[in-house]
Amino acid sequence: MSRLLVFGYGFTGGTFARRKLAEGWEVFTTTRTPEAAEHVRSHGITPIDAADRPALVEALRIVTAVLVTSPPTETGCPGLATLIPALADANAFPDWIGYLSTTGVYGDREGRWVFERSPLNARSIESARRASAERDWRQVGRGMGLTVTTFRLPGIYGPGRSALDRVRDGTAHGIVKPGQVFSRIHVDDIASALAASIKRPRAGASYNLCDDEPAPSHEVNAFAARLLGREPPPLVPFEDADLTDAARRFWSENKRVSNALAKAELGWRPLYPTYREGLTAIHAAETGGKTT
Repeated sequence: MSRLLVFGYGFTGGTFARRKLAEGWEVFTTTRTPEAAEHVRSHGITPIDAADRPALVEALRIVTAVLVTSPPTETGCPGLATLIPALADANAFPDWIGYLSTTGVYGDREGRWVFERSPLNARSIESARRASAERDWRQVGRGMGLTVTTFRLPGIYGPGRSALDRVRDGTAHGIVKPGQVFSRIHVDDIASALAASIKRPRAGASYNLCDDEPAPSHEVNAFAARLLGREPPPLVPFEDADLTDAARRFWSENKRVSNALAKAELGWRPLYPTYREGLTAIHAAETGGKTT
C-alpha cells in the first residue's frame, strides 16, 4: 500500500490528503490538538501528534511520500526541524518529499513573466523565509539523498475560499491598478500536480503551479458577482483604496507566473485553466447547477 504523511493539514494539505485517501492510499497527518486529531480521524486519516517523535518515526518508516505545507517561522521551516531528525532515526528514504512554497519568492517583476530559473527577489519577510526554507530543503535533500521537490504557489482558491465567498460577505473589492495582474490556482489543480510529481519525481526540482491566465482581481470579483446575480463591487482607483500596509505590500508585486515547466515535465494540465472555469465549477457545485 502507498502511504502519505502530510505535515500541516490545512486547506491544500487536506485537499491532497483526501484525494490520495480516495485513491486507496493510507494517509497520516500531523496534528497539535485533540480537536484537530478528531477532525482528521473523521475523514479516515490517521493523526500523529507533531511532538510525538516515536510515532512520527514509526510512520516515516512506512510512508511513500511526504508533503510539507506549514509556513516557516523566524527560526526556519518547522517541517524540516521536525521531520529530518525523525527520518534519520527511522533510516527512511521516502520516494518523494514535496515542499509548498510561494511565488512571492520572485518579488516584483513589473508585470513580466517569471519562470523557475528567474532570480529570487523576495520583498516581504514571509516570502524571504520561504526562499530560505526552499534552500534548506534542497541542501538537506542533497546531503541525505532525499528526493525533495519544491512547488511555488500563488493565490489559492477553492470551495469555501474564493471570490464567490468574498462577494457574498461584502469583502470583495473592485480595486483597479493599471497593468496589475495576479496569478492564482484552484486547490484541486494543486492536488493533481502533486500527484503527477509523485509519479515523476525529480530530486531538487522546483515547479510553479498556477493557472494559464494571470488576471486583475477586479475582473475576477466581477465575474464572481455575475455568477451570483449581484452587482460587482464598485471600481476604486488603487490610489484611493483604503488598504492595510500588508495589503499594499501585496499589491506592490506584479508578475505573470509561467506554469510551462510543470506542464512539460509532469504532463500536468490544470482542470481549471482560468478563474472562469474554476469559479463556475464551484458555483455549480454549490447550487446543483442552478443559476442564481
